[in-house]
Amino acid sequence: MNRPEVRKAVFPAAGLGTRFLPITKAQPKEMLPLVDRPSIQYGVEEAIASGIQHIVMVTGGGKRAIFDHFDRSRELELYLEERGKHELLETLAEVNRLSDRCAISYITQKEPLGLGHAVLTAQPIINGDPCAVLLPDDVILGGPPCLGQLIEAYRQTGATVLAARRVPNRQVSRYGIIATAGGSGPLHEVTDFVEKPEPKDAPSDLASLGRYVLAPDVMTELGRIDPGAGGELQLVDAIRRTLATGKVVALEFEGEYYDTGTIPGYLKANLALALQREDLREDLLDVIRTMVDRDELSVRSGSARV
Repeated sequence: MNRPEVRKAVFPAAGLGTRFLPITKAQPKEMLPLVDRPSIQYGVEEAIASGIQHIVMVTGGGKRAIFDHFDRSRELELYLEERGKHELLETLAEVNRLSDRCAISYITQKEPLGLGHAVLTAQPIINGDPCAVLLPDDVILGGPPCLGQLIEAYRQTGATVLAARRVPNRQVSRYGIIATAGGSGPLHEVTDFVEKPEPKDAPSDLASLGRYVLAPDVMTELGRIDPGAGGELQLVDAIRRTLATGKVVALEFEGEYYDTGTIPGYLKANLALALQREDLREDLLDVIRTMVDRDELSVRSGSARV
């Protein structure tokens, strides 16, 4: 069966980033660096590698830095060119090529009314097509790209597809947990969601993470549902309403997953990505060894005093 291709993607980027205050008072959380690239760039690269042709950034106040990052800076390029900084010019060119390969539109979410509302705000551009949603906090690396895996599952099933991964029992209360009717290999038919259940109440250990491919009926339901918890429109509520008439599947994706939405997760992602860089790995390992040795010495000295 021929289905419309998934060529559009929504990036909800209007959050206030309160977990990272005070830095996010003036700096968008999505622009915080993972080594030397803003976290949102990893998601944009993943989307383009997955065949996305039009990205919709749903932003809020104080998010101008996102626009500026993906726009060209002729003044900076001229400055670097005059000084022969060719390697830095190529670094800028890599960012410029992203916007050359994919149209990027910006829409303002005027009020923080939830993830569902952010996705619905993009409806004038999505215009009834299937679309992807990528949460910038969730960085997923490796090949093939996670979103590409979800799009392939959509091609096969025509269903809304959720990125999923199994999590330890002690962590299920941090995620939306998926109830399934079984499935073949990594693909599972979804029967329900339970938002952040206690471990004893969880229907499975399969967590929904920050990537979605939405069939058009989800956007339709987003326009119909009433606000839920906190007066917000919840994307999961709209997806649940399609379970009776449509189809929703969860795909256990391949790739390295980093949750940069918390300070510990953000620090872990920076450390892991830096250790993968040949130009940084040895220097960073030296720092880690020095810190570990210092801690061990401090522990031994403390024990001797006791």
